[in-house]
Amino acid sequence: MDVASGNERGTTERVLTLLGLLQQRQIWTGPELAGRLGVTPRTVRRDVERLRTLGYPVHASQGVGGGYQLGPGQDLPPLLLDDQEAIATAVSLLAGSGDAVAGAGDAALRALTKLDQVLPTRLRHEVRALSGSVESFGGGRTPVDLEVLMTLARACRDEVEAGFDYPSGSEVRRRRVEPYRLVASDRRWYLLSYDLDRDDWRSFRVDRMTDASARTWRFRPRTAPDAATYVQEGVASRVYPHQARFLVHASADTVRAQIPASAAVVRRRGNELCEVLSGAASLDAVLMHVLLLGHDFEVLDPPELGRRCRALAERLLSAGATISPAPDMEEA
Repeated sequence: MDVASGNERGTTERVLTLLGLLQQRQIWTGPELAGRLGVTPRTVRRDVERLRTLGYPVHASQGVGGGYQLGPGQDLPPLLLDDQEAIATAVSLLAGSGDAVAGAGDAALRALTKLDQVLPTRLRHEVRALSGSVESFGGGRTPVDLEVLMTLARACRDEVEAGFDYPSGSEVRRRRVEPYRLVASDRRWYLLSYDLDRDDWRSFRVDRMTDASARTWRFRPRTAPDAATYVQEGVASRVYPHQARFLVHASADTVRAQIPASAAVVRRRGNELCEVLSGAASLDAVLMHVLLLGHDFEVLDPPELGRRCRALAERLLSAGATISPAPDMEEA
């Protein structure tokens, strides 16, 4: 390959990388893009002009908070979607927000965020109309407002503060948060965010939010817990008045197949052992759930649950003692 062809290929790859960066976040400064691409700000300006020539509406603004932004235009330009995003988007339109395929939800939401950023207004109306004409049956996720979901997805991507009304007891209060990740469970969408009024991490059900909005105020991301783990532990245990841990004598894969992810956290403890973290309205209830799995187990926490085990065992033995044994059958 000659030098001219090599330079042309390098420029093409860099321009495609620039387009991908512009689709990931709302605004980039020139120095930020230059640093990511390993070029000078002058080269960034030239590459931006190349994208404009290809039909991508890249806007530039000056001053504090300014930079390069990929916006909607008169026509829909080609989008950069990886294979996973393209497949997940097609499946999501047919099956309803990725409910039918495990693992498709997050990829579909990333793709929908990119599409929403560049779609002309007339096509947005078409997408809304299409989504409203698709329904599903069975135990899918709790429906959420598409506008709320997209607002939160953009806020997570752009690292800007968000606010929404959320029920707390008998009241509905305004919550101010630094959104971090949207997490899809088998039943619901959740938002993991840093609650600015409570100065701590919190997870919120998206279907319970109203009047969600994103601000222009950007924040520096904090050190965050693992989003999926945090939300799952909250859904499976922290929301209940009683929590318990068990050592179950079965593999983690076996137990995960028996318990929904929203009901318990299952942690691997070797090939034939696992730890189960779960919660319930009473210790007896959480104990019965683990008992019905059909495996030997040990109580790890809380100590009170060990006493409940003995009390329940005595009650079962007492109940069984009242039944007379069947008479032996005489030989014919």
